[in-house]
Amino acid sequence: MTTKRIGYFDYRLDNFHAEVYLKALRGPLASRGFEIAAATALDHEPSRDWATERSVPYFATLADMADRVDFLMVLAPANPELHLEMCRSAFALGKPTFVDKTFAPSEAVAREIFALADAQGVAVQSTSALRTTRVQQYAADLADTLRNLVIYASGSSEAEYAIHPVELAVSCLGPEIKRLVRLGPDNHPQFLMVFSDKRTALIDLNLVSEAPFAAVATTDHGNEFLPIDGARLFIDAAASILDFFESRQPTIDRRETLAVRRVLDAIAGAPWGEFVEFSDAVDASHVV
Repeated sequence: MTTKRIGYFDYRLDNFHAEVYLKALRGPLASRGFEIAAATALDHEPSRDWATERSVPYFATLADMADRVDFLMVLAPANPELHLEMCRSAFALGKPTFVDKTFAPSEAVAREIFALADAQGVAVQSTSALRTTRVQQYAADLADTLRNLVIYASGSSEAEYAIHPVELAVSCLGPEIKRLVRLGPDNHPQFLMVFSDKRTALIDLNLVSEAPFAAVATTDHGNEFLPIDGARLFIDAAASILDFFESRQPTIDRRETLAVRRVLDAIAGAPWGEFVEFSDAVDASHVV
Protein backbone atom coordinates (compact mmCIF):
# COMPACT_ATOMS: atom_id res chain seq x y z
CA MET A 1 0.00 0.00 0.00
CA THR A 2 1.34 3.40 -0.99
CA THR A 3 1.65 5.73 1.97
CA LYS A 4 -0.42 8.89 1.68
CA ARG A 5 1.62 11.86 2.84
CA ILE A 6 0.29 14.76 4.93
CA GLY A 7 2.14 17.98 5.65
CA TYR A 8 1.58 20.09 8.75
CA PHE A 9 1.66 23.90 8.50
CA ASP A 10 1.30 25.52 11.91
CA TYR A 11 2.01 28.63 13.91
CA ARG A 12 3.79 26.59 16.61
CA LEU A 13 3.76 22.82 16.40
CA ASP A 14 3.85 22.29 20.16
CA ASN A 15 0.06 22.36 20.51
CA PHE A 16 -2.60 19.81 21.39
CA HIS A 17 -4.04 19.40 17.90
CA ALA A 18 -0.70 18.71 16.21
CA GLU A 19 -0.01 16.10 18.89
CA VAL A 20 -3.39 14.38 18.96
CA TYR A 21 -3.72 14.08 15.18
CA LEU A 22 -0.19 12.67 14.90
CA LYS A 23 -0.98 10.08 17.57
CA ALA A 24 -4.25 9.13 15.84
CA LEU A 25 -2.51 8.57 12.49
CA ARG A 26 0.28 6.54 14.08
CA GLY A 27 -2.07 4.62 16.36
CA PRO A 28 -5.75 3.72 15.84
CA LEU A 29 -5.84 5.04 12.24
CA ALA A 30 -2.49 3.60 11.11
CA SER A 31 -4.18 0.99 8.91
CA ARG A 32 -5.52 3.76 6.66
CA GLY A 33 -2.02 4.36 5.33
CA PHE A 34 -1.51 8.06 6.07
CA GLU A 35 1.51 9.65 7.71
CA ILE A 36 2.68 13.11 8.75
CA ALA A 37 5.52 13.20 6.24
CA ALA A 38 6.65 16.80 6.67
CA ALA A 39 6.03 19.88 8.79
CA THR A 40 6.81 23.56 8.94
CA ALA A 41 5.65 26.47 11.06
CA LEU A 42 5.84 30.22 11.46
CA ASP A 43 7.66 29.98 14.80
CA HIS A 44 10.57 27.75 13.87
CA GLU A 45 12.62 26.98 16.97
CA PRO A 46 9.97 25.33 19.21
CA SER A 47 8.36 23.74 16.15
CA ARG A 48 11.61 22.22 14.93
CA ASP A 49 12.25 20.82 18.41
CA TRP A 50 8.74 19.34 18.51
CA ALA A 51 9.16 17.71 15.11
CA THR A 52 12.63 16.32 15.90
CA GLU A 53 11.40 14.74 19.14
CA ARG A 54 8.64 12.96 17.19
CA SER A 55 10.68 11.99 14.12
CA VAL A 56 8.66 14.25 11.81
CA PRO A 57 10.79 15.77 9.01
CA TYR A 58 10.91 19.55 9.48
CA PHE A 59 11.39 22.08 6.67
CA ALA A 60 12.21 25.76 6.67
CA THR A 61 9.41 26.64 4.22
CA LEU A 62 6.29 25.17 2.67
CA ALA A 63 7.94 25.28 -0.74
CA ASP A 64 10.75 23.06 0.53
CA MET A 65 8.32 20.28 1.40
CA ALA A 66 5.98 20.64 -1.59
CA ASP A 67 7.20 17.47 -3.31
CA ARG A 68 7.07 15.43 -0.11
CA VAL A 69 3.36 15.75 0.67
CA ASP A 70 0.06 14.95 -1.02
CA PHE A 71 -2.19 16.84 1.40
CA LEU A 72 -1.89 19.76 3.81
CA MET A 73 -3.24 20.50 7.26
CA VAL A 74 -3.19 24.18 8.22
CA LEU A 75 -3.30 24.04 12.01
CA ALA A 76 -2.80 27.08 14.33
CA PRO A 77 -6.07 26.18 16.13
CA ALA A 78 -5.73 29.04 18.62
CA ASN A 79 -4.81 31.61 15.97
CA PRO A 80 -7.54 31.86 13.31
CA GLU A 81 -6.39 35.42 12.58
CA LEU A 82 -3.37 33.83 10.86
CA HIS A 83 -5.32 31.43 8.68
CA LEU A 84 -5.91 33.69 5.67
CA GLU A 85 -2.21 34.40 5.14
CA MET A 86 -1.28 30.81 5.93
CA CYS A 87 -3.84 29.63 3.36
CA ARG A 88 -2.38 31.97 0.73
CA SER A 89 0.88 30.05 1.07
CA ALA A 90 -0.72 26.63 1.46
CA PHE A 91 -3.10 26.88 -1.50
CA ALA A 92 -0.18 27.78 -3.78
CA LEU A 93 0.94 24.15 -3.46
CA GLY A 94 -2.31 23.03 -5.11
CA LYS A 95 -3.04 20.19 -2.70
CA PRO A 96 -6.26 19.34 -0.81
CA THR A 97 -6.07 21.33 2.41
CA PHE A 98 -7.75 20.93 5.77
CA VAL A 99 -7.91 24.14 7.83
CA ASP A 100 -8.24 23.59 11.56
CA LYS A 101 -10.83 25.22 13.75
CA THR A 102 -11.60 28.05 14.00
CA PHE A 103 -11.60 28.45 10.20
CA ALA A 104 -11.45 32.25 10.18
CA PRO A 105 -11.81 35.21 12.55
CA SER A 106 -15.00 36.41 10.79
CA GLU A 107 -17.51 35.36 8.14
CA ALA A 108 -15.99 37.88 5.71
CA VAL A 109 -12.54 36.31 6.06
CA ALA A 110 -14.04 32.81 5.79
CA ARG A 111 -15.56 33.79 2.45
CA GLU A 112 -12.20 35.21 1.36
CA ILE A 113 -10.47 31.92 2.17
CA PHE A 114 -13.05 29.95 0.20
CA ALA A 115 -12.72 32.34 -2.74
CA LEU A 116 -8.95 32.01 -2.65
CA ALA A 117 -9.23 28.21 -2.68
CA ASP A 118 -11.64 28.32 -5.61
CA ALA A 119 -9.36 30.65 -7.56
CA GLN A 120 -6.46 28.23 -7.00
CA GLY A 121 -8.60 25.16 -7.72
CA VAL A 122 -7.84 23.73 -4.28
CA ALA A 123 -10.25 21.53 -2.33
CA VAL A 124 -10.55 22.97 1.18
CA GLN A 125 -12.44 21.92 4.27
CA SER A 126 -12.64 23.03 7.88
CA THR A 127 -14.43 21.76 10.95
CA SER A 128 -14.28 21.47 14.68
CA ALA A 129 -13.79 18.06 16.29
CA LEU A 130 -17.44 18.17 17.41
CA ARG A 131 -18.75 17.38 13.93
CA THR A 132 -18.12 13.63 14.12
CA THR A 133 -19.90 12.43 17.27
CA ARG A 134 -22.72 10.08 18.16
CA VAL A 135 -25.07 13.09 18.10
CA GLN A 136 -24.64 13.55 14.34
CA GLN A 137 -25.10 9.82 13.84
CA TYR A 138 -28.28 9.89 15.91
CA ALA A 139 -29.62 12.81 13.86
CA ALA A 140 -28.74 11.09 10.57
CA ASP A 141 -30.50 7.88 11.60
CA LEU A 142 -33.72 9.59 12.74
CA ALA A 143 -36.97 8.83 11.00
CA ASP A 144 -38.45 11.80 12.90
CA THR A 145 -37.57 15.46 12.58
CA LEU A 146 -35.02 16.66 15.11
CA ARG A 147 -36.85 19.46 16.89
CA ASN A 148 -34.40 20.60 19.54
CA LEU A 149 -30.89 20.05 20.83
CA VAL A 150 -29.65 21.08 24.24
CA ILE A 151 -25.86 21.02 24.06
CA TYR A 152 -23.53 21.02 27.05
CA ALA A 153 -19.95 22.16 26.44
CA SER A 154 -17.03 23.77 28.21
CA GLY A 155 -13.73 25.46 27.50
CA SER A 156 -11.32 28.08 28.75
CA SER A 157 -12.62 30.91 26.56
CA GLU A 158 -15.67 31.70 24.46
CA ALA A 159 -13.54 32.94 21.54
CA GLU A 160 -11.74 29.61 21.16
CA TYR A 161 -14.27 27.04 22.34
CA ALA A 162 -17.75 28.30 21.38
CA ILE A 163 -17.19 26.84 17.93
CA HIS A 164 -17.54 23.28 19.27
CA PRO A 165 -21.20 23.40 20.36
CA VAL A 166 -22.09 25.72 17.47
CA GLU A 167 -20.57 23.24 15.00
CA LEU A 168 -22.52 20.45 16.66
CA ALA A 169 -25.79 22.39 16.38
CA VAL A 170 -25.33 23.45 12.75
CA SER A 171 -24.14 20.02 11.61
CA CYS A 172 -27.32 18.47 13.02
CA LEU A 173 -29.88 21.20 12.23
CA GLY A 174 -28.43 22.79 9.10
CA PRO A 175 -27.36 26.29 8.05
CA GLU A 176 -30.81 27.93 8.01
CA ILE A 177 -30.55 29.95 11.23
CA LYS A 178 -33.21 32.61 11.69
CA ARG A 179 -32.25 34.29 14.96
CA LEU A 180 -30.36 33.82 18.19
CA VAL A 181 -30.24 35.29 21.66
CA ARG A 182 -27.48 35.39 24.27
CA LEU A 183 -28.38 34.64 27.89
CA GLY A 184 -26.60 33.89 31.15
CA PRO A 185 -23.45 35.36 32.75
CA ASP A 186 -20.28 36.02 30.77
CA ASN A 187 -18.47 33.07 32.35
CA HIS A 188 -21.32 30.62 31.69
CA PRO A 189 -23.33 31.88 28.73
CA GLN A 190 -26.25 30.21 27.00
CA PHE A 191 -27.15 30.75 23.36
CA LEU A 192 -30.58 29.96 21.98
CA MET A 193 -30.51 29.44 18.21
CA VAL A 194 -33.74 29.32 16.20
CA PHE A 195 -33.57 27.44 12.90
CA SER A 196 -36.07 27.09 10.07
CA ASP A 197 -39.32 25.23 10.81
CA LYS A 198 -39.18 26.32 14.48
CA ARG A 199 -36.33 23.94 15.29
CA THR A 200 -34.01 25.12 18.06
CA ALA A 201 -30.69 24.53 19.76
CA LEU A 202 -29.81 25.70 23.26
CA ILE A 203 -26.07 25.81 23.99
CA ASP A 204 -24.83 25.81 27.58
CA LEU A 205 -21.13 26.83 27.52
CA ASN A 206 -19.35 26.46 30.84
CA LEU A 207 -16.23 28.64 30.94
CA VAL A 208 -15.70 28.15 34.69
CA SER A 209 -15.12 24.44 35.06
CA GLU A 210 -14.57 21.49 32.74
CA ALA A 211 -17.72 19.62 31.80
CA PRO A 212 -18.06 16.71 29.36
CA PHE A 213 -19.68 17.32 26.00
CA ALA A 214 -23.20 15.97 25.79
CA ALA A 215 -26.54 16.68 24.15
CA VAL A 216 -30.23 16.04 24.70
CA ALA A 217 -32.09 15.52 21.43
CA THR A 218 -35.84 16.04 21.16
CA THR A 219 -38.17 14.76 18.46
CA ASP A 220 -41.96 14.68 18.26
CA HIS A 221 -41.83 11.31 20.00
CA GLY A 222 -39.46 11.84 22.89
CA ASN A 223 -36.01 12.76 24.17
CA GLU A 224 -32.61 11.09 24.06
CA PHE A 225 -29.60 11.89 26.24
CA LEU A 226 -26.41 11.55 24.17
CA PRO A 227 -23.10 11.72 26.05
CA ILE A 228 -20.06 12.25 23.82
CA ASP A 229 -17.04 9.99 24.20
CA GLY A 230 -14.10 12.33 24.73
CA ALA A 231 -11.61 9.51 24.15
CA ARG A 232 -12.90 9.04 20.60
CA LEU A 233 -13.34 12.71 19.76
CA PHE A 234 -10.09 13.42 17.93
CA ILE A 235 -9.74 9.92 16.51
CA ASP A 236 -13.09 10.29 14.76
CA ALA A 237 -12.24 13.87 13.78
CA ALA A 238 -8.95 12.71 12.25
CA ALA A 239 -10.78 9.93 10.40
CA SER A 240 -13.10 12.50 8.84
CA ILE A 241 -10.09 14.51 7.65
CA LEU A 242 -8.70 11.36 6.02
CA ASP A 243 -12.09 10.81 4.34
CA PHE A 244 -11.77 14.28 2.83
CA PHE A 245 -8.21 13.63 1.65
CA GLU A 246 -9.16 10.30 0.11
CA SER A 247 -12.09 11.78 -1.79
CA ARG A 248 -10.13 14.96 -2.70
CA GLN A 249 -13.48 16.72 -2.51
CA PRO A 250 -15.04 18.45 0.50
CA THR A 251 -17.36 16.22 2.50
CA ILE A 252 -18.91 19.19 4.35
CA ASP A 253 -21.29 21.73 2.84
CA ARG A 254 -19.48 25.07 3.04
CA ARG A 255 -22.79 26.76 3.80
CA GLU A 256 -22.55 25.09 7.19
CA THR A 257 -18.98 26.31 7.72
CA LEU A 258 -20.11 29.84 6.88
CA ALA A 259 -23.17 29.51 9.11
CA VAL A 260 -20.99 28.47 12.03
CA ARG A 261 -18.82 31.54 11.54
CA ARG A 262 -21.88 33.77 11.19
CA VAL A 263 -23.20 32.51 14.52
CA LEU A 264 -19.82 33.06 16.20
CA ASP A 265 -19.75 36.61 14.86
CA ALA A 266 -23.26 37.23 16.16
CA ILE A 267 -22.81 35.85 19.67
CA ALA A 268 -19.56 37.77 20.14
CA GLY A 269 -21.39 41.06 19.80
CA ALA A 270 -24.90 40.10 20.86
CA PRO A 271 -26.52 42.26 23.56
CA TRP A 272 -27.83 40.23 26.48
CA GLY A 273 -31.42 39.05 26.08
CA GLU A 274 -32.05 40.63 22.66
CA PHE A 275 -32.60 38.48 19.59
CA VAL A 276 -30.19 38.95 16.71
CA GLU A 277 -32.09 38.43 13.47
CA PHE A 278 -30.52 36.79 10.42
CA SER A 279 -32.20 38.34 7.40
CA ASP A 280 -31.33 35.59 4.93
CA ALA A 281 -29.92 32.10 4.69
CA VAL A 282 -26.22 31.62 4.16
CA ASP A 283 -25.42 31.77 0.45
CA ALA A 284 -22.22 30.05 -0.62
CA SER A 285 -22.74 30.52 -4.36
CA HIS A 286 -20.77 33.77 -4.18
CA VAL A 287 -18.12 33.69 -1.50
CA VAL A 288 -16.70 37.19 -1.96
